[in-house]
Order: sequence, then structure tokens, then C-alpha cells
Amino acid sequence: MTTAAPVVDPVVTGMRCAVCGTRMGIGAPLTWKCPGAVSGEPHLLRFERGVAPLRAGDDPNPFVAFRPYLAWDAFAAAAGLSVEQRVQVIRSLDASIAAVDGTGFRWTPFARSDGLSDALGFSDRGGVWVKDDTGNVAGSHKARHLMTIALHLLVAEQQGLVPWHSVGERPHLAIASCGNAAIAASTIAAAMGWPISVFVPQWSEESVVQRLDSLRATVVRCPRRDTDPPGDPCVLRFREAVASGSIPFAVQGPENAWCHDGGRTIGWELALQFEAAQVHREQPGALDRLFVQVGGGALASGAWSGAADRANIPRLHAVQTQGCAPLARAWHRARALPGGVGSAGAHWRECMWPWEDEPVSTADGILDDETYDWLPIVEAMSSSNGYPVVAPEMLVREAHRLGCASTGIRATPTATAGLAGLLTVRNDVHADENVVVLFTGVVR
Repeated sequence: MTTAAPVVDPVVTGMRCAVCGTRMGIGAPLTWKCPGAVSGEPHLLRFERGVAPLRAGDDPNPFVAFRPYLAWDAFAAAAGLSVEQRVQVIRSLDASIAAVDGTGFRWTPFARSDGLSDALGFSDRGGVWVKDDTGNVAGSHKARHLMTIALHLLVAEQQGLVPWHSVGERPHLAIASCGNAAIAASTIAAAMGWPISVFVPQWSEESVVQRLDSLRATVVRCPRRDTDPPGDPCVLRFREAVASGSIPFAVQGPENAWCHDGGRTIGWELALQFEAAQVHREQPGALDRLFVQVGGGALASGAWSGAADRANIPRLHAVQTQGCAPLARAWHRARALPGGVGSAGAHWRECMWPWEDEPVSTADGILDDETYDWLPIVEAMSSSNGYPVVAPEMLVREAHRLGCASTGIRATPTATAGLAGLLTVRNDVHADENVVVLFTGVVR
């Protein structure tokens, strides 16, 4: 990590819809979705930024270290908070989270795995690098995405920019999730003292439900109804709750664009950590490829956009399993459009729709019926000369075995699914290349 002082002025300048082009000022409160979205058609707000070099302060909390680059920071500045006040909001919420979870936000480990590198035949110049987020808040990367939504809410409430008048009138937060995102959301909600409803599938693990109960979340099991349209029933029930007044505390960009804000911290961290590691190598190399497991897509979108803020832009490979791969289908559809990938936003439903078969894989945390944040991912793969990878189930299981045995990290099969992508295309990757995989969820 570098100790260079970060820029002072906020970098993010506004929001723009990737589908209809609607623009919004960064100071508008509770701007979860594009106002141009009507009749359930998907839209996606994205942050617009000024030009500033990526530097980080030496604070161990990434939300403090990268504060000026966060959209939340620009929103809080527009609301009238000084730099000192903005930092204090982060530290206060982080302390409350640590009181609930036992840990707050810290830069997570990143290193070359000699075991994986040797097992997969990489040279000393290249190798497999692992970003280990299993020790993050609530045991996964999900809390990163939700932290900036929480900070936005707290500032908006503090500054009187919300329609409720007291803490007792707060509307419920709402999230659809089968595991890590639900636990992360409920952990942060408990730290804020905010009520939350969690929409989970019928088959949710009892250990997950018990953890949610201990965090005082309202758990709603969501069976698939005969009258439901295609798609995840948990997401359908979640959307009904939001339509009735709940706040989308979601990790899908079309439901709440602010989840992309905090998700970039994992990419910023690994990019700077990789550069710092190269200083001590006899044969320093470039960061060549990034393999990221994809369910809803916010992780891949955030990690790549953060990493790509450096001069060296890695090739992005979005990894799904053969049992549920709507992103690869969307990729091929988008590339075949007359205007190519750049025109895909105007052809959303021609490219992305729910997976028709029952999703199935050992990596059950990425079995989203749709890749909700597919648009920035296909754009990133196109601009970086990357491509999607659909991993066979045999390699999903082998990646879990090999990944945990080689690193000693207690990760889930979902958390190691990016490594399955590398195993799938290993013959296309040169032994001198440096590739990154993300281990993102701990075994409970």
C-alpha cells in the first residue's frame, strides 16, 4: 500500500443512465435507480468522474484510504459535510460494525500463491495471485458494496434529506440473497439499528437463517409461484417490498446503483498491492488477467473498474458455471448487435433474460437467474480484450479443492469459482502471465 496523500476534492461528479442517458447530480439524495425507468424496464445508473490519479492514504480502512474517489464522499460534500466530518461518519459506522461482527473494514490480504502457481505450471516471472476477502466484514466481499449505501443513508438522514422524521419511522431495508449478501446486509443494518427484511429461497441453509435471526433481520422465504414471471422469486418479492416503500439495500446495480461505489475498493486495493509487490520482485511483471466469478455481476464490475484505474489494464474474464451462464449468452448477443457491445444498453432484453433451466452448481452463490450488472461487464471484457468463461462443474469442484489446499484459505466453492475459470482456459494463458483470482466467501 502506498502512503501518498490522496487528493482532497471529491472525484465523482454525477450519475448517468447507461440505457436512456438521463443525468443526475451527485448531490441528489436516495438516487437508487434511474428516474427514467418505467414499467419494470431495466435501467442502470453509472457514476461520472473527473480525472484524478489513483492514490491512497495509509489508513487501514479502505473507505478512508480511498475516500475522495467514492461517490458517497462527493454526495456528503454536496450535503455540506467537511472532510473531517466525512471521515468521522466512516469511522463511526465502522466501529458499530466491528461491535456487531468482531471486525471492521480493513485492506484484505493479496499475495502470489506459490502453491497454485506451481500446480498450474506458471513461471517465476508470472503466477497466480489471490485476493482473500474471506476475512472481510461478515466473511465476504458483499459488505463493501453495501457500506456506501449505508453511508449515503446516514448522511441523508443526518442532513434532513429523507422523507421520514425520526429513527422510529425508518422504512425497512430490503435485500434478496441466499447467503453472503444477506448476512452482510443484516450485519450493517444491525450496526445502524435499521430494520431489514431479507428475501431468501426456500432451500436456504439453516445456518444462514439462524445467523440472520441472530442479527434481528426479518427473514422471508420465497417459494417459486406458478403465477410468477420468469426470474428469481426472491428478487420478485424484494421488488414488491421496494414498490411498497422499502429501501433497496441491494448488491445489484439496476436495483441500487450505489452498490457499485463501494465495490470498487477491492479493485483499488489489489491494483496498488500488486504494484507494491512488484518492487520486491527480481523480474517484475504486469497484471495481465483478472478472473472473477459472476452471479449478479456487481463484484466483477467493481473489481475490474477499480483495478483499471491504474495505467496497466488487465484482461477481464467473467466466470460462470455450465449450470447457469446467462452472461456468456449476453456477451455473444451484444457482440452481434449492429452497433456492437457499445450499443448493448439500448438492447437490454435482447441480450439478457432469465436462465430458462433450473440453475444448478456446487458454486450455488452465483446461480442468479440473471446477471443484473451484465452491461458494464461486457463493456469491460470488450475494452480489455477479455472474454467470458463457462466452467464445467468438474472444474468448479477441482478449483475448490485445489484452491483451499494450496492456500489454506477456508473458502466456499462459490468463492473459488474464479479459479475454475482459470483452470478452464489454462492452455490459453502464458506461463509468464500474472493472473488474479478473488476468494470472496468463508466457509461457515
